[in-house]
Amino acid sequence: MQEGEDLSGYRDKALRGISLPGLGLSIRTAALTGTLPKPIIWPEPSSVIAKNMPVTIWCQGTFESLEYQLHKEGSQIPWDRQYPLLIKNKAKFSTQFMTMDYAGRYHCRYSSPAGWSELSDPLELVMTGVYQNPSLSVLPSHVVTLGVSITFQCWSELGFGTFMLIREGKPSLSFTLDSQHHN
Repeated sequence: MQEGEDLSGYRDKALRGISLPGLGLSIRTAALTGTLPKPIIWPEPSSVIAKNMPVTIWCQGTFESLEYQLHKEGSQIPWDRQYPLLIKNKAKFSTQFMTMDYAGRYHCRYSSPAGWSELSDPLELVMTGVYQNPSLSVLPSHVVTLGVSITFQCWSELGFGTFMLIREGKPSLSFTLDSQHHN
């Protein structure tokens, strides 16, 4: 089997006991227990997107998936619906231009013959490039000694917002804090 190969032809074979060990077992186990695996959600290229740049949200379920829904927190109805791609365990939700409307927290879920899955873990999409860059300092000094505690202080001339500290070169390592007002 090659990466990216269409697996739809294997699905029925696996359920009849021919090749692809584990695939048929996991689907049958989920159907027997009445629970579906929680979907996995991730962004591409990153969860931090510059204004007007494209972003894709992926949702991965099982090979039995019939429909995928993207839910944005704060909305009563699904933000978007998609049918599975050729490889049926994934769906792609895309926008060509990141705007404030797309910033927020998302979950996805999928339906299968066994019913609807639970919601995925949350994905936070953050848009940059709207406001002037904040300032960042390190206390007590920008020179760090092993074993000494440091504090990062981030501030903006605007009196609101959330700050996200991202380690350069490691987009998956980030910290988010709500701002605190200081005079």
